Amino acid sequence: MDNPARIPILRGMDADIIIVGGGLNGPALALATAQAGFRVTIIDALPLNTRKDPAFDGRSYALALGSQRLLRGIGIWPAIADDAQSMLEIKVTDGRAGEGPSPWMMHFDHAEIEEGPMGYMVEDRHLRRAFLDAMAADDRITHMAGETVVDQAVGTTADVSLASGATLTGKVLIGSDGRASGTAARAGIKRTGWGYDQTALVCCVAHEKPHDGIAHQFFMPGGPLAILPLTGNRSAIVWSEEATRAKTLAALDDDAFLAALKPAFGSFLGEISLTGARFTYPLGLTLADSFIAPRVALIGDAAHGVHPIAGQGLNAGLRDVAALAQVLTEAQRRGEDIGAPLVLERYQTWRRPDAAKLALATDTFNRLFSNDNPLLRAARDLGMGAINAMPGLRRSFIREAAGLNGELPALMR
Repeated sequence: MDNPARIPILRGMDADIIIVGGGLNGPALALATAQAGFRVTIIDALPLNTRKDPAFDGRSYALALGSQRLLRGIGIWPAIADDAQSMLEIKVTDGRAGEGPSPWMMHFDHAEIEEGPMGYMVEDRHLRRAFLDAMAADDRITHMAGETVVDQAVGTTADVSLASGATLTGKVLIGSDGRASGTAARAGIKRTGWGYDQTALVCCVAHEKPHDGIAHQFFMPGGPLAILPLTGNRSAIVWSEEATRAKTLAALDDDAFLAALKPAFGSFLGEISLTGARFTYPLGLTLADSFIAPRVALIGDAAHGVHPIAGQGLNAGLRDVAALAQVLTEAQRRGEDIGAPLVLERYQTWRRPDAAKLALATDTFNRLFSNDNPLLRAARDLGMGAINAMPGLRRSFIREAAGLNGELPALMR
């Protein structure tokens, strides 16, 4: 650590767990571990008023049923339930803008599983507010907003130095600070990944007709268009396009942007209109070569960032949260050092293979579907038709979309 003698120590051991990153996964882990009895400090580089601004992030999230169970388990769900829209069906089609969808499609219906809706759509502004309120109400959580980590060191403890000049000491350090994770970089963890030369155009539209809780994924040559049901007669739009065209589309005024969207969107929901701001997010894949280092663990995008083609980014992060919370809680009950290598290795063994499979699957799907090769189009259309015609395989896909497959952590069961 640079000039440690000049950095004041706040207390002997400031927390059991220090989390860097105040997006969504970091607060979820803070709540899950605090409710298990840990003292948690969460460090967020953004000021609190920025996080509270409803216009800060225009994204909406497709929360799988497993993720909804986690949010219910940590007490968040009652605060957002009224603003959540259940997803009852998913329709996946292929085609070109203005030509309508291919007759081959995959149709997933929640009625084919016993557990309930496959998931819920929730806007970022509602989810973020619920997390902030819950953390403020828990005296085991110290939320340090507007603070930046500039250095970290590990030994018998995990120590972080802040730009303000303070040092915090904990037993384990969690990196939840995004795809360009400083926590991972300072721990010497390298990454594998690449860009897709695609940008996601994100907005919300109001429409004349009800969506009936149906989510649509329409594959076009430039990338997928997702139309995702929100409360009321509204839908969230995630329109992935080639980066140069996306830049042109983003620069249009609202009327021109809507005119460009309509041929891809179609008319099945009647007339549409933009509501709220528009946002852009560059797309790529990144996977940490390791999810752990001495007294360090990574969660969420700091561990794995994937294409939004299947809407699984946040769900994968919340699986990290549930798995890591369980590993740390069980280690504490056994009297183990929660930052010990064997403890953190259990988390990595649990989560990294699943995250690598998700990264490979989303990368493959995006490359397979984001093109206009006639042979590939024919093959993927036949493949979708075959999956749709096989109830057992279709049910497996539905359970995967609902986040019910694999070894589920306790908070997701």
